[in-house]
Amino acid sequence: MDTKEHRLLVEITDATKVFYSGKLATNVLKNVDLRIYEGDFLMILGKSGSGKTTLMNIIGFLDRLTTGTYSFLGEDISHLSENKKSEIRNQNVGFIFQQFHLIQSLNVSQNVELPLVYGGESNRKERLKLSKKYLELVGIPEKMQAKTTELSGGQQQRVAIARALINEPLIIMADEPTGALDSETGAGVMELLKGLNRSGKTIVMVTHDEDLLAYATRVIRMQDGSFIEEERMNG
Repeated sequence: MDTKEHRLLVEITDATKVFYSGKLATNVLKNVDLRIYEGDFLMILGKSGSGKTTLMNIIGFLDRLTTGTYSFLGEDISHLSENKKSEIRNQNVGFIFQQFHLIQSLNVSQNVELPLVYGGESNRKERLKLSKKYLELVGIPEKMQAKTTELSGGQQQRVAIARALINEPLIIMADEPTGALDSETGAGVMELLKGLNRSGKTIVMVTHDEDLLAYATRVIRMQDGSFIEEERMNG
């Protein structure tokens, strides 16, 4: 991908993140610079404790930097209020987690609709129509009325992906999305994500699995809070 032809979504400059426990300070991110362009499938690779999940939480507006700047679509969001950041997050970011985070008391369609409910969409017919559209996209439209407990792990992750897509976010954040799946099911989920990327979706994924790198367009390796290597893939 020629980044010159694609919109710059995220620019993080000279970023540090320090966690404090009493008098003990732990520097989790150290002088990180990162740009994410529309159409990237960026994988952030690193062992536990490398800082990759902290970086993901900052990109996804779930945490804030200790020092440095974060610009989203050209706007410095470093010092925005939590309410304003929450508004930007709900409009622009979809999340996929390792453990799915589905609500068992709701059926599949209701789980997928949740971002619309949080966003104030009161038209139930419209929510149902969009839920059906995205469940079709991820390949399980027949599961709309099913209970989440009736689904396999791979099906639950597909529900989570449909939920992440329903708000048409600019960025999809995927935190170890195949971590709770067997290798065959995980490959199916990765093929789905790759298809979404080919259709123009921007995906930022955290992983420790070297076998998944072939799906990426860019890979950043992290160690001890710093980037140690970046490479561009053929994906």
